[in-house]
Amino acid sequence: MDPNILSVIIGAAALIVGIILGKFLFAKNTRKQLEEAELQSQTILKEAELRAETIRKEKELEAKEKFVQMKSAHDREILDKNKKLNDTENRIRQKEQTINQKEGNLDKQIKENEAIKENLNRQIELVNIKRTELEKHQEEHIRRLEKISNLSAEDAKAQLIESLKNEAHSKALALQQEIIEDAKQKAGKEARKIVIQTIQRTAAEQAIENSITVFNLESDEIKGQIIGREGRNIRAIEAATGVDLIVDDTPEAILLSSFDPLRREIARLSLQRLVADGRIHPARIEEVVEKTKKQIEEQVMEIGERTVIELGIHGLHKELVRMVGRMRFRSSYGQNLLMHSRETANLCATMAAELGLNAKLAKRAGLLHDIGKVPDEESELSHALLGAKLAEKYGENPAVVNAIGAHHDEMEMQYVISPIVQACDAISGARPGARREIMQQYLQRIKDLENLAMAYNGVEKAYAIQAGRELRVIVEADKVTDQESDKLSFEIAQKIQTEMTFPGQIKVTVIREKRAVNVAR
Repeated sequence: MDPNILSVIIGAAALIVGIILGKFLFAKNTRKQLEEAELQSQTILKEAELRAETIRKEKELEAKEKFVQMKSAHDREILDKNKKLNDTENRIRQKEQTINQKEGNLDKQIKENEAIKENLNRQIELVNIKRTELEKHQEEHIRRLEKISNLSAEDAKAQLIESLKNEAHSKALALQQEIIEDAKQKAGKEARKIVIQTIQRTAAEQAIENSITVFNLESDEIKGQIIGREGRNIRAIEAATGVDLIVDDTPEAILLSSFDPLRREIARLSLQRLVADGRIHPARIEEVVEKTKKQIEEQVMEIGERTVIELGIHGLHKELVRMVGRMRFRSSYGQNLLMHSRETANLCATMAAELGLNAKLAKRAGLLHDIGKVPDEESELSHALLGAKLAEKYGENPAVVNAIGAHHDEMEMQYVISPIVQACDAISGARPGARREIMQQYLQRIKDLENLAMAYNGVEKAYAIQAGRELRVIVEADKVTDQESDKLSFEIAQKIQTEMTFPGQIKVTVIREKRAVNVAR
């Protein structure tokens, strides 16, 4: 056989075998892929079923929860409605009961009224009968009296009227006295009310003036320049200002001593200018003091004008305005005179308004009531009479003049505002802390404070410190316990509050200390 044909046959056979093997392999792979796809689809179906089951259960749970919430909300709503209905029913039932009770009471009252009316009619009939009998007896009695007394009925009536008139007059006098006493009590109560309202509506500062001013220096070297050679500068300053300069060991400070605040202010400003300028000698001192005095006079006028403008007082004479400004540099028992006068003016206006009087006139009198304390020249008259004389001189209203002169009872009060000014002056000066106490009163108050604490059992020592604003009480530990210490502090504070008069407040501190001491030998 031809080799080429043989090779073709073998090739064809190999091709056929390859095709058959290829189909077999393809069919096998296809079957395997189908099986895998089927398995995968089954897995997907199972996962989908599981997920669907999970979602279904979640939805069922959500639906159940929502149902439970809606059911609870519905139940609450029903409970609220039932409660409201029950409350409404109870109210209606109560109202019905009340109405029924009222109806019963009304019926009962109607029956009682009818019975009372019938009884009253019977009593009226009896009274009419008795009245007729009484009139007959009275006529017979009058006739018998006329025979016995030899007086006619008219004469007896006149005597009876006279006796009744005298008795009524006595009772009227007694009643009048009671009415007067009651009116006095009511007037006193109303006056206290007006005074309290006036004080509460007027809030004033508590200013304390001193007789010493401290002038601070940058260094102690300036003290030598102020003293000068052989003290000539300090003598020139004292002669020009009328103020005593105290140069002691106090570092970087000089004390200006004078009871006249205006002089102290002039001396302070003059020293301030001299120290700033650096030229300190007698001629320069006199020049600076004169300039300072002129400046102070301008300042005084400005203070007076500002005060009358703030208080709404118009038409005041220039000299009176200047005196009002001078009050700023004066004090009365430690209380600044201008602040006192302004406070008195506001108090007078408030009190006059409460009483329905002229508030502006009262305020004017209150501001000027102490101008006699700041005269340009010394006078033998008291400050009240001198102030009245000055007010009259500068054309003030006669009511204002009288109020100024009478606020210390040195003139007769002729106008209604005069007692108002007197009362408001006393109110302003009597406030706790407004005026400085004298040393003896202060020391006595401190001593009374300590003695008050020492009167309690178990108190060993008592010290009033911080100018009487704090009380330290030391107790014996063997006699007073910790609980008793709290009680003791409260009791002392209450007793101070009820028995003593003091400015501000007092802090009570009770100290209890237990010490155990032994000696080792």
